[in-house]
Amino acid sequence: MTNKEQAVNKGVLNLVSVGPGFEEMIIPRAIEALRDSDVIVAYELYLRWIQPHIAGKEIHTPPLTQERERALLAIEHARAGRKVALISSGDIGIYAMAALAFDDMQHDDTYEVNVIPGVTSANACASLLGSPLSHDFATLSLSNLLCPWEWIEQRASHIAQADLACVLYNVQSAGRQEGVYRILQLMLEHKAPHTLCGVVKNAYRPGQEVSIHRLDELPALRFDMLTSIVIGNRFTQRKRDWIFTPRGYNDWSEDSQAAAAAELPRQAAWVFSGTGDGNALAAELAAAGQRVVISAATGYGGELARRDCPGAFVWAGRQGVEARRQALRAAGARVLVDATHPFATQMSQQLIELSQELGIPYLRYERSSELAADDAGACADMEEAARRAIAAGKRIFLATGSKDLAGFLQAPGAGQRQWFARVTADPDFVRRALELGVPHANLCAMQGPFSQAFNEALWRDWGIDCVVTKDSGEAGGYRAKADAARALGIPLLTVRRPQLAYPRVARDFDAVRAQLAQWPGA
Repeated sequence: MTNKEQAVNKGVLNLVSVGPGFEEMIIPRAIEALRDSDVIVAYELYLRWIQPHIAGKEIHTPPLTQERERALLAIEHARAGRKVALISSGDIGIYAMAALAFDDMQHDDTYEVNVIPGVTSANACASLLGSPLSHDFATLSLSNLLCPWEWIEQRASHIAQADLACVLYNVQSAGRQEGVYRILQLMLEHKAPHTLCGVVKNAYRPGQEVSIHRLDELPALRFDMLTSIVIGNRFTQRKRDWIFTPRGYNDWSEDSQAAAAAELPRQAAWVFSGTGDGNALAAELAAAGQRVVISAATGYGGELARRDCPGAFVWAGRQGVEARRQALRAAGARVLVDATHPFATQMSQQLIELSQELGIPYLRYERSSELAADDAGACADMEEAARRAIAAGKRIFLATGSKDLAGFLQAPGAGQRQWFARVTADPDFVRRALELGVPHANLCAMQGPFSQAFNEALWRDWGIDCVVTKDSGEAGGYRAKADAARALGIPLLTVRRPQLAYPRVARDFDAVRAQLAQWPGA
């Protein structure tokens, strides 16, 4: 065969990216490659949005599970001197077919190779949410078909520890239901629970769904293989119906950190609060002359702490584990007093680990439970409470807090019930309740706790026939809710506290003071 004949018969393998599923998002070079190819090899779904460009061509569509067969088939035709387009949605070089084609390629193959980029799932989903990937970010596939699950967990943990924004691909399948919840748990171990996230299904395809959530709301949701999850970092913000991550972060230089640390009291007792009794404890310690830093997770919580805790230094805002680590170390914290809500176990676990890592004593202040061991309305978890509430009532009042609303409102049968909720008067919490479907008229946004009389009046006026709450103790207004429900003759379902092995526990303020007196610097 002459050199001219070899050139004429030389095949072409076009590795073509066709984007997320919207023809207008396919780049012109990809369209040109499709029209120039004689053979098309693709998963059948991808043909829907490229049909005008492949009419009259030889088309092969091995099923979804036969990726390697598709790559080998395309290579076989290219070796035979044909022009072939091997197609992937998104970008063919990201979690897609290009790697398989290169893997099966031989060193002595002579066909031409063209890799044609496209709009990835990460890019597409981010564009529908706003600009959440404007700074460093990672992508992570949760499919363990080609990667051991242990590796996936390890990578997820490192992403969370670095507080990188990230996009989770291949979130859930029929045979892989629980893995995503393990990954979300790993994220919550290191990222702030209020980290803003997006869930996108069928991006730029029919049936597109886009929603914004807090990180701690995601475990209550259900996903599928057509869903991607975008998780922000502690700087990710919300504007209108969008989320974005600023390109410039705080100045984390050594000089800046030293200046920030200089503002914090040295050798102070750090009280991690977010509850009324936590603030009261911090105020009492400060009034007794102790150096106290009170940490609140939100700006609104910081406002309450400044009002309720004169004499204490308030450290508030969307802080992640790394920010806490640096602040505690730089300020030489004397002791960590964990006075967070009884259901904030992820934060408690994080504080326990930080105390062990930094060598700072840890003390849990745990308010007493008001729930009897044999209470017929006790529920093991939110899922059980949602199931029982839907069976028991038609007009259901949720006094469980904002972060658990999604689990109730998206439970099976929830659409046939009317939902009412009470949330803290924080604009973010109110907006989230409205987005989940709680009507304005069914929402009570007030700072508790509330009296029995208030609860009775509210529930009577709203015609409530079932109430769901948490075992939040007297400080959380549990007894007033239980008495009001009993007076009205309506069922009260109470979610039991999650169990955590706290290293050291005090159940009243006197016990806290006695324990602090045993540590140096008290």
